[in-house]
Order: sequence, then structure tokens, then C-alpha cells
Amino acid sequence: MSRKSEISKFEKSRMWLFFLMSLMVLTFFLLDIILGSVKIPFKATLQIIFNNYTGPEEWKVIILDFRVPRVITALLAGAALSLSGLQMQTVFRNPLAGPYVLGISAGASLGVAILVMGFSSVLLTGTVGKAGNWALVIAATLGSGLILMLILAVSIRIQDVMTILILGILFGSVATALVGVMQYFSSESMLKSFIVWTMGSLGNVSHDQLGILSITVIAGIIISFGSVKILNTMLLGENYARTLGLNVKSVRVIVFISTSILAGSVTAFCGPIGFIGIVVPHLARLLFRTADHKILLPGSFLIGVIFMITSDIMSQLPGYDQILPINSITALMGIPVIIWIILRRKEITPLS
Repeated sequence: MSRKSEISKFEKSRMWLFFLMSLMVLTFFLLDIILGSVKIPFKATLQIIFNNYTGPEEWKVIILDFRVPRVITALLAGAALSLSGLQMQTVFRNPLAGPYVLGISAGASLGVAILVMGFSSVLLTGTVGKAGNWALVIAATLGSGLILMLILAVSIRIQDVMTILILGILFGSVATALVGVMQYFSSESMLKSFIVWTMGSLGNVSHDQLGILSITVIAGIIISFGSVKILNTMLLGENYARTLGLNVKSVRVIVFISTSILAGSVTAFCGPIGFIGIVVPHLARLLFRTADHKILLPGSFLIGVIFMITSDIMSQLPGYDQILPINSITALMGIPVIIWIILRRKEITPLS
């Protein structure tokens, strides 16, 4: 068999993999809508979705006002966190880089904490309602961007990937400590709402918030997919990128803006969700056997959506009234993969 035919066969297998994953997204999407504490027949669910329903009104409310917004939120969150993690691993050439580990989610939490608890005495609750949806996104994005800028400043001076990883964790710890101080001095009502937010949830996003989340995540995804060539060049190392005439500082700023928007907007409305950004890019590399971001970006997108929707299904304990924090499920699913990555690599080395 010639090399050309081997490449053609490999490309066909990738296409089938993309098709299979797309089918899985659709299947899990419908499954997440169908399953829940209230049993609604599959036929009735489809009729409600396609606006051809004449049954009990409460079923329609459950599907359209609760389950559909939740699964769309899961789709957006899974895609956003996966793409932000892939970009971070590429820029820092660090297999354990991700929005949660590098403290980006903690920075977003700090931004939200400042808005929710720091300005609670200045802003009225009603005022923070509509305008506050955008304010949450902006605050979370600025908070995550601040941590990213600190990591960027450190990475210019220090090349060791493990040191950068440790410093990212420390920056995140500082942000978490500041949030703890604000919690201590916060009022009881604001403190309670913030603690509930930190547990992470996909089911508390309103229709207005979902619209804003969709806009910001789509904007971040567009920037990510527009940076394919840049990300591929960065994999070869910054020195090589400079020889090709690439402005490394500008590239970092573009990627960091995209990452801040993606991680910040999801954190703003869903709370800090861990491990998706680390695990999914590695699964994409494993399944597609490539470092080309033209393949990895859509691959990470689909795997992230599947991972998050699956986590949402598991968190609901179908048939029961209880809903587990989404953070607990993503941790239980993600940590074994991270351990496998560490054992497989034996040491943390730059991605290539």
C-alpha cells in the first residue's frame, strides 16, 4: 500500500470519527432533555421541541424553561472550556495547562466576587439584574485576563514549564484568598448567593443569561478557529515563530483574549468548572493522533460537548430529585485521565 493511500485512509477514519462524535452530541443532547426527576415520554418531548404539543402544560414548561436551556448551557460550557484549555496548552507548551489549574477560573471568580460582594452595598439587586448579566461576564473576563497577564509576564522571564504551572496555581490561590477575605466581610445574603454560585451549576442560567452566554462563547470560538495557523506555529516554539515573522507578543494577547472570554463567560454564569480544559485536549490528541489545530480545535469542541453533557446527565441522578454539583462530576471523570497523562509521560515535558 502506498503512502498516499495510507494518508487517504487515515483521513477517511478521521471523517468517520467526526461523524460519530457529531451523532453522539445529538444523541446525548436529546438524552439530557429526556432524562430527569419527572418522566416525560420521548414522543411528547419531540412534540414540545418541534412546537406540535397539546398535552399537559407543566411538561412543556419543564422542557422549554428548564431542560433545553440547561443542555444548551452544557454544550456552550463544554466547547468553551475545552478550546480555552487547548489554547493554553499550546501557548505554554504545557500538558497540564488549563483554565482551572492555571488559576484562570479563580481569577474569573475573583472578578465575580468583586461585583457580587464588593459592590453589594452600592448596586441595587434589581439594577444588577439585566445590566448585571453583562457586568458578570465583563467582571469574570477581566478577572481571568488579569491572571493570564500575570502568567504571561512570568513566562517571558521563566521558560521552565513546571515553574510556570506552579506559579499559575499560586496566582489562583492568591485570587481564592482574596475571595475568602471578601466573603468574611460580606453580608449574609450576598455570601449565600456567592457560595451557591461557586458549586457550579448548568441549571441556573436564565433565558436572558443564555443569550449573553451564547454571544460571548461564539465570539471566543470564532477567535479560536481564526487562530489555527498561529497555534500551529506556536507549537514549533517561539524562536521558530519569530523567524517566520510572527509577532509572538501579539499572538499571546489574541489567544489570551479568546481564552479570557471563553473561560470568563462560562465561569460567570455556571461557576468555576474544573478539569474539562485539561482533559479534553489530550483526548482529542489521542483519538485523532495529530498536533494540527485544524483537526484538534473541532475535535476538542465535540469531545468537550460530549464530556460536559454526559457530566450533566450524571449530575442529575435520573429518576431522583437530587442534583449533584457539576464540579464533583467533572472532577470524578477528569482526575483519572490526568493521572493517566502524568503516568504516561512520567515527567512534565513541553508539548511538541
